[in-house]
Amino acid sequence: MNLMRKSAFALAVAVLVTPAVFGQDLSRYRKFALGTSVATISKQVGQGERQPTLLAQSPALVQELTYWQVEAGNTSDRVEPVSHISFNFYNGELYRIVVTYDRSAIEGLTEEDMVTAISARYGAGVMLYPEIDFPGRDVYAQPDKVVARWTDAQNSVSFMRSTGTESFGLVVLSKLVNAKAEAAIAESVRVTKEEAPQKEIDRQKKEVDDRDVTRQKNIKSFRP
Repeated sequence: MNLMRKSAFALAVAVLVTPAVFGQDLSRYRKFALGTSVATISKQVGQGERQPTLLAQSPALVQELTYWQVEAGNTSDRVEPVSHISFNFYNGELYRIVVTYDRSAIEGLTEEDMVTAISARYGAGVMLYPEIDFPGRDVYAQPDKVVARWTDAQNSVSFMRSTGTESFGLVVLSKLVNAKAEAAIAESVRVTKEEAPQKEIDRQKKEVDDRDVTRQKNIKSFRP
């Protein structure tokens, strides 16, 4: 019965919203567009001096910049019910936008309410039953659940529920570039693990050498 109810709802959303939103762009969230540079996004959110976090440097540069809506002003002035937005960049270009909604702003809304509202922007979505895991980078954390998805040949928009905090979020991404970025991050982690033992040996050796240099200097200068 639950499966029939969700299927019927997805069909109803498709019938109701498709004529009104045909051709909606899945590469954007509001004023933010995939493919935009780090500098442009930083300027758009008013964080031009803040440096993005480095996720991988080789074989490709992957970065992340998080914009906290609370920093923009009083909660009552917000245009969007957003807690924060994370922007991910591959070789300097935006490939993923992760929106986390403010729980107080969407209190009482059901998943169906949220999907209906998002469908008004992106067109007919598909509610997933059963829900699927959204791959995360933290293997020890509970994966977020994808409740509904909108997709075309290049991009996808996923409406998710966090299993850890019970909050809702939206992910807009380039499917091709996201795959490249995830591969680059995985390769960077692998190389870092492989190089860690030798780096630790080098660190300890440098520490010993530095102590010896200091010792020799102090032997020459010390006067009891």
